Amino acid sequence: MRRVLKLSLISTLAVASLAFGLAPVSAEAQQRRPGQGQGQGQTAGQQGEEGSARARRPRFAPLRRVEAAGPCPYVKILYDAARYVEMPDDRVAAASAGFTGEIEGLSSICRYQGDDPITVDMRVLFNLGRGPQAQTDGRTYRYWVAVTERNAAVLAKTYFDLPVAFEGRDRTSVTQEQTIIIPRATATTSGDNFEILIGFDVTPAMVEMNRTGSRFRINAGAAPVTPPAE
Repeated sequence: MRRVLKLSLISTLAVASLAFGLAPVSAEAQQRRPGQGQGQGQTAGQQGEEGSARARRPRFAPLRRVEAAGPCPYVKILYDAARYVEMPDDRVAAASAGFTGEIEGLSSICRYQGDDPITVDMRVLFNLGRGPQAQTDGRTYRYWVAVTERNAAVLAKTYFDLPVAFEGRDRTSVTQEQTIIIPRATATTSGDNFEILIGFDVTPAMVEMNRTGSRFRINAGAAPVTPPAE
């Protein structure tokens, strides 16, 4: 069932209310990771391994293109909140991980004519994991969607719960579709005045991990191997 949340805005660009509609759909779809900031902190070998893995995945189906009277809002994954990694003992290692998640794919379209509000349809792909320290078979993740004036103030931000049952697996994928309605002050206000951002509800430690581009390494903390004497 589609859920609609309405929030008031204070802006010279947008008036009245902003509506978020949510329609979750389970999927095993995948997509190439978006380009904004992704891949930082990785070695060439790691990037090559991930590229090979992505090539084996089914593609993330794009949304059907719709004609709009002007440019669409910029829709982005916030890099600082793109990954969610629980570390119960604060040690960055694969063996220390609890539940994990990554916003792996994002596609969007918009439509508006005359003085109509801007309607943005989004499809978001989440890749979710259950690490060695996860204590249950399910987790309710939390993420947010925010609308801003481009490079300026946040107009509205709302949080969503994403319940996930792993059913004995250590990873799964979920796709969610959302509709966002942005009212405009005048008919000349175009979509490129706005940005739509999405991210997990993360802790400061998770933000720091994302910013540094840290990734798990299986041999992290292991003593180096000394080659035998000739």
